[in-house]
Amino acid sequence: MEAIEEMLETNPMLKRMQATEEVIWINPDKTSFTDAKDSCELTMADIDDAEARLQRFAPFIMKCFPETEERGGIIESVLTDIPNMRTLINEKYDSHLQGRLLLKQDSHLAIAGSVKARGGIYEVLKHTEELALANGILKESDNYAKLAEPECRDFFAKYTIQVGSTGNLGMSIGIMSAAVGYQVIVHMSADAKQWKKDLLRSHGVTVIEYQADYSEAVKNGRKQSDENPMSYFVDDENSRNLFLGYAVAAKRLIGQLAEKQVPVDEMHPLFVYIPCGVGGAPGGITFGLKQVFGDAVHCFFVEPVQAPCMLLGMSTGLQNGISVQDIGLTGLTHADGLAVGRPSGFVGGVMKPLLSGEFTIRDGKLYDYMRDVLDTESVFLEPSACAAFQGPIKLETSPETRAYLEKGDLKDKMKAASHIVWATGGSLVPEEIREEYRNTFIQE
Repeated sequence: MEAIEEMLETNPMLKRMQATEEVIWINPDKTSFTDAKDSCELTMADIDDAEARLQRFAPFIMKCFPETEERGGIIESVLTDIPNMRTLINEKYDSHLQGRLLLKQDSHLAIAGSVKARGGIYEVLKHTEELALANGILKESDNYAKLAEPECRDFFAKYTIQVGSTGNLGMSIGIMSAAVGYQVIVHMSADAKQWKKDLLRSHGVTVIEYQADYSEAVKNGRKQSDENPMSYFVDDENSRNLFLGYAVAAKRLIGQLAEKQVPVDEMHPLFVYIPCGVGGAPGGITFGLKQVFGDAVHCFFVEPVQAPCMLLGMSTGLQNGISVQDIGLTGLTHADGLAVGRPSGFVGGVMKPLLSGEFTIRDGKLYDYMRDVLDTESVFLEPSACAAFQGPIKLETSPETRAYLEKGDLKDKMKAASHIVWATGGSLVPEEIREEYRNTFIQE
């Protein structure tokens, strides 16, 4: 604690974070992608492998979830222009944002209605493939739809999958694991919304509730899973599989951008803004985007002022060796999916040379931005997803980001730039909860 007290005395930004002020941090360790790519244990080949596995499982997904038939069993979201929102943020928030503003609607991904449908579902399927191949249930050349047959489900029913979650990861793991036939236990932190617990239970998932935060739910889930030799724990803090499931999104974005005639190169930079909790989803997406677009893409995370765990870990260099509670923050936020006190050390290490920076946001703005995008574009997003709008709103008006644009020789290219707000959840929110959100106003 002495070292943390010393840091607080010598680091003005940490003092501001401690006072729950909104801050903007530019990553001093970001390097060119050429230099950065050799430092990571994962490569494009790993993303290709993950993409191929999801393709193999497409017939199974289609059979279990008919809503995916239109996309051939591929779980993917649309990319849409949101010009009315761009006009609004420039007028209402004096943002001066140039270029195109687009929304990546992982909020509407099939099955789980959130970005977690990528990593969570991928990890369950990878574990399923490994078990099935090892036990002679499946050959890689088979049509994977056979895994939906009763005898396969009976086999998987002997096994358990467990995960700790604030909500959305639990939903993706729970719904897909139940579809395969596993016993499923989701360890939910105090921040998890009741409707998410209810939805999981309706799929036959066991939900264990904790009065403590996310880290405690993960710790207990891991401990219980370790005690059961037939149990597999999905480790949101350290999982390479989750990370790679998220990273596949970047490859799919190539075609979507081409379809919309959005060039991404040195003269047409791409800025991407992603809400961040423990770091797995935004980290995986950023890793994939950098593999695909290199130095032409600039990725920023957005975290709540009471739970800026990734910013704290990366800016101090302590990664998962420090928690937001260590500097006097609560970790409590209306952005339930982002209510994490301690970041993933694995993700922080991978992001060190890749991430452009971070923004923090007050909870009241989550609801303001939610109403803004609903009013202008008729798209409902849950409050935590709306954190991402803090990025484009602040990019061209804040001293820190203006300096970043100057240093990167980007200032004169902003008219030709594109901006993607990565919407992380919302489509499964029940109507009565949506109404409650629409009428939530926080005075800060």
